[in-house]
Amino acid sequence: MKEALFYKAQPESKVSCFLCNHKCLIEEGKFGLCRVRQNLKGVLYSLNYGKLAASHVDPVEKKPLYHFLPGSSTYSIASIGCNFSCDFCQNWQISQAAEARKMHTQEFAVEPDEVASDALRSQCKSISYTYTEPTIYFEFAYECALLAQKKNLKNIFVTNGYMSEVALRQIAPYLDAANVDLKSFQETFYRTRCKARLTPVLDNIRLMKKLGVWVEVTTLLIPGENDSVDELTNIAQFIAQVDSHMPWHVSAFRPEYKLIDKIATPLTSLGQAYRIGKKCGLKFIYLGNVTSDEGSTTFCPSCTKPLIKRMGFLVTGNQIKAGRCGYCNAEIKGVWG
Repeated sequence: MKEALFYKAQPESKVSCFLCNHKCLIEEGKFGLCRVRQNLKGVLYSLNYGKLAASHVDPVEKKPLYHFLPGSSTYSIASIGCNFSCDFCQNWQISQAAEARKMHTQEFAVEPDEVASDALRSQCKSISYTYTEPTIYFEFAYECALLAQKKNLKNIFVTNGYMSEVALRQIAPYLDAANVDLKSFQETFYRTRCKARLTPVLDNIRLMKKLGVWVEVTTLLIPGENDSVDELTNIAQFIAQVDSHMPWHVSAFRPEYKLIDKIATPLTSLGQAYRIGKKCGLKFIYLGNVTSDEGSTTFCPSCTKPLIKRMGFLVTGNQIKAGRCGYCNAEIKGVWG
């Protein structure tokens, strides 16, 4: 265990946690909503510090990040837990702490310097805090990120975007990129499906952009839940207002966890989202969780020629030169290395 950051002692041995926007008031002996931060005698502890449930070498495109060091490998780590309770979670076996404990999910102890060393040994250019919500193992991720930057490794959060402003501002100088799940544009969806709120996510996407973090957004389209024309239009308009060059990944849903009564997302729904995004002025829209490579190519928004071709997560061609289109010299926003 490690004493947590971002909390304040309260009367009667209670503590207020300020790590994320739940801002849990935790009684002595109890846990926050994430189930991995516990109040013991008025001190808040992170129970998953240095305890990983997963570590893999992934293509950075799998995060998904398409405009961040394309074709490179990223060292991906995760601890058990999440501050959301999405009933459609695709990684519920490790993201939901109660479920992970029921399944006796294996954890292994790691030090921050081991993570950085393993990333370098694996010839990765970055470390991704992913699979579950990196906010809930913030103390460990933060220490890893500091070491990574010293070793010329980039840092990536794959996140629901629900961290507090103070936490985001603390990690931002060491955070190079983030893929943020914008799950819906309805407060009711966030409250009923995720047990959270929409507004903090929108605020954090804006703040990440302001703080210089490269941001890409992912929306998992769930039939009948968040795939209406109005909803997709609202999401696309919001992203365009923040930055029309911010990539939007529209991914297909597959029945999972507690939401198994829904059909998988048809390709037509992804196509509709693509057209709506373009109509709203987005320059880069990608289709995810599909069997074909349709929707994974990066096109120049100026001359429309294909710049980055992908086969699955493999980059098969890249015509971006020093951040510009190799054909018309238009600027292509991203982190290209």
